[in-house]
Amino acid sequence: MRELVWDKTLSVTVDEIDEDHRRLVELLNLFNRSVAEDEPPEYREALLEELIACTIWHFRHEERLMLKYNYPKFAGHKAEHRELIESASAFQQKYLQDGGKMSEGDFEYLEHWLTEHILVVDMKLGEWLTGVM
Repeated sequence: MRELVWDKTLSVTVDEIDEDHRRLVELLNLFNRSVAEDEPPEYREALLEELIACTIWHFRHEERLMLKYNYPKFAGHKAEHRELIESASAFQQKYLQDGGKMSEGDFEYLEHWLTEHILVVDMKLGEWLTGVM
C-alpha cells in the first residue's frame, strides 16, 4: 500500500481549502494504513466514516466560499460534490458488505476519488478565488 503524499501539485493556492485537503489526505492515508495493518474492523469503519464526514463538511465549506464570491460555476461544482458523496456512500456500503476487505483497485478508487476532484474541479475554483479574495 502506498501513501498519498501532499505536495504543491495538490495545492489550489487558497490556504483554507488546502488545509481541508491536507486533512482529507491524512485521513485517507490513516484509513488505508489501518486496512493494510489489519486494525480492528470497528476502527477502520470509524476512520472511513470520519473521512466521509470530513469530506461532506469540506464540500459545504467550499460551497459557502463559492456563494460568498459568486463563483460562476457553482451549480456544476455543487452537483459534482453531490455525486462524489453518493459514490463515497456506495463505496462505504460495499466495504461494509464485503466485511472490510479491500482490493488494490479499492485503494486506487479512493485515491482517485479524492485527487481527481482536487486536480480538476478544485483547481478551477482555486484560480477563481485567488483572483477575487
